[in-house]
Amino acid sequence: MPASIDQLLKVCREVIAPLVRADGGELYIVAVEPDHLTLHLAGACSGCPGAMLTARAVIEPAVLAVAPSARVVVTNGMRVPDGASLA
Repeated sequence: MPASIDQLLKVCREVIAPLVRADGGELYIVAVEPDHLTLHLAGACSGCPGAMLTARAVIEPAVLAVAPSARVVVTNGMRVPDGASLA
């Protein structure tokens, strides 16, 4: 059973965003569906060589804990995608 959008938003706001902010980064939610989540890392994470490590070691496991079948896409850079909201 896919996770609810509310569950995905909660893990983004309560688990992932505080960890990203602790390193000076910003987490943006670009798109959220029960089986697909697109996030964007900005701030200190923009262009950081460790951004993809953060995606693989922190973001993906946190999302997959509540939505095991979700596809997680994480981008990073100075330009925040249109329509994205700060988590």
